[in-house]
Amino acid sequence: MSTAPTTPLIRKLQEMLQKYGALQASLSDPAVLSHPQKLISATREAGQLEPVVSRFEEYLKAQRSADELQEMAANKADAEMAQLAAGELTTTRARAAALLEELKDRFLAAEESPVDSFFLEIRAGTGGEEAALFARDLFEMYRRYCEAKGYRFEVSDFSASDRGGFKEVIVNVRGEEAYRRLRFEGGGHRVQRVPETEAQGRIHTSAATVAVLPEMPDVKIEINPKDVEEFGCRGGGPGGQNVNKVETGWRILYKPTGLQFKMTEHKSQAMNKERAWALLRATLYEMEQAKQHAARTSARRTMMGSGDRSQRIRTYNFPQNRCTDHRLGGEGGGGEKNFNLTQIMQGQLDPLLDALLELDKQQRLDSL
Repeated sequence: MSTAPTTPLIRKLQEMLQKYGALQASLSDPAVLSHPQKLISATREAGQLEPVVSRFEEYLKAQRSADELQEMAANKADAEMAQLAAGELTTTRARAAALLEELKDRFLAAEESPVDSFFLEIRAGTGGEEAALFARDLFEMYRRYCEAKGYRFEVSDFSASDRGGFKEVIVNVRGEEAYRRLRFEGGGHRVQRVPETEAQGRIHTSAATVAVLPEMPDVKIEINPKDVEEFGCRGGGPGGQNVNKVETGWRILYKPTGLQFKMTEHKSQAMNKERAWALLRATLYEMEQAKQHAARTSARRTMMGSGDRSQRIRTYNFPQNRCTDHRLGGEGGGGEKNFNLTQIMQGQLDPLLDALLELDKQQRLDSL
């Protein structure tokens, strides 16, 4: 009999194993084989579960071996065999423990919806021109990070300030693991520094907000065409380059909420129209997710936060060269809270993002 702990995670993994078995059986069902859509759906779902299930079966096998070795090690009648079994038991237990740790990551990844593309919105908040300059600094920070990782980082639209900052900028990011690593950047970002415009050398506090909006092609967002006004506009690029004299851009107004979106990244107006609609759907999807999140967190507080732009998640303190993520450290954080600001602004975000991912992992496992 197995001594594997019957934890909530193990129960969830056993459910996945049963579901995988049922899906495999359905792939031999004539009713499924004769229905292309059902066949595609079952094949895709089985394929998503297979990496987790195969690792779980390895874990169960290692756990059974550990149980057998433990029985042999306790056998007083055969001292030599007991000694050999005891030696192997340590190694087998270590392998089972390592497989279980790997399973935690695979299980959580299997629960997530794959996101290949998302919009990163950065908007200047309180602080006037200094806030716009800080929004540009955040833009450059994310650009450097994405370039180092090999992610696509394409400016979709922007609004420049008088001193070269950004009142707002929208970027489309694509790349494997890009959304997983940057999804917790949504929220309020605060900066403390001496602005370029400050003659007395006083430290000012300004803010910018970030939103991370995943494109979810499989999610159907119903939009009534009567609720949308759309029309062409002129395009352009950051810094004023490639400004079009013809209307290649596309602007959308969603009347129920007053949301407006403009896309100018492509030379083709048809492509800009498609991207503007994609951003509208992504934003409405995020709003719906926020409603569901509010309902869930009424019963359970989450340390990671909702990504709401009104929620301050991080402070960038230039005089002390310190970047502080307020979700880390303290109760429930269990990780490092402060990071080297110079490295962060250069786009070296991995230590910070890794800490956030680890915190999210622990909270999700605790909530099972």
